[in-house]
Amino acid sequence: MKMSDYTTATGHDSKVVEIADGNQIRYWCHMLGCTEAQLRESVQAVGHSPADVRRFLTGLSQRGVF
Repeated sequence: MKMSDYTTATGHDSKVVEIADGNQIRYWCHMLGCTEAQLRESVQAVGHSPADVRRFLTGLSQRGVF
């Protein structure tokens, strides 16, 4: 098993932002400090990378979008 195959203690893959499952959505909203709508918009804009989603959300926040 390689490092990227590991999941968090709650069973969530910490390398991919998944928005197809309610538990995953709640997990990522909590981890990223955003709403479900913001999470979905971010993933649609930049893909499933947590780092890219976090950067996108930070950019929106800095511009006062939310």
